[in-house]
Amino acid sequence: MNKLLPLTIGYSTLTNRAKNIKFLNSVINLVIVQNPDSTILPTFSTEVKVLELKNRGVAKSRNAAISNAETEYLLFGDDDIEFNESGIVSAVNYLNENPQISILLMQAVDESGELRKRYPAKSHQLKLTNSAKAATYEMMIRVSDIKGAGIKFDEDFGAGAPNYLGDEYIFIADALRSGLKGRFEPIVIATHPTESSGNLRNSTTDRSARAKVFSRVFGIWAPLMRTLFLAKPPSKKFGLINSLLFIFGK
Repeated sequence: MNKLLPLTIGYSTLTNRAKNIKFLNSVINLVIVQNPDSTILPTFSTEVKVLELKNRGVAKSRNAAISNAETEYLLFGDDDIEFNESGIVSAVNYLNENPQISILLMQAVDESGELRKRYPAKSHQLKLTNSAKAATYEMMIRVSDIKGAGIKFDEDFGAGAPNYLGDEYIFIADALRSGLKGRFEPIVIATHPTESSGNLRNSTTDRSARAKVFSRVFGIWAPLMRTLFLAKPPSKKFGLINSLLFIFGK
């Protein structure tokens, strides 16, 4: 039997998708099942911890993972994620060696093994200006620091909420503003399908939801930060009209 790492992976899922999860034997596996319809829960091995929520919303699941994590570190997962065990070991070792870091942001690949997006080439400290494209499954946290600072995911954002994206960025922003430190390291932590709810699209709902994320994080400075977001990288834009509406939060 593999020695357990001081890590919990908190998976967010629905009852009809829970069987898709690919578990690792070297960590504590915590499955948070969103089950508002009170359907029969799937069965898992006795080594898997299961928590049932009677409501929807991925941010609620993430907060439940934080509240119920008893290990030093926590990694957030979904039912379509396949985690890289060597990457996990590297991440745990990094946090062990750098106790001042509370959030470690990493990178993921797609089904073909290619990086899912344009990641920074070098490691760097997390700031409000370089964390907007974070994905939850790329993030490992030091549980005691997050709990101690009272940081939670904003449940008005994320999949299952009207503002269905941006919960990761808000979480990081709140943590940094509380005085916690974060770091990006080019560690491949997971494989994730190419399609994602975080992908930039030209729909009105996507534009509106993403604009509200910047309002939540930056307040009166949101129009400027939305402009900078559209400029990096320049290949991803809404188009002229949608870009202007996005900048002004419409």
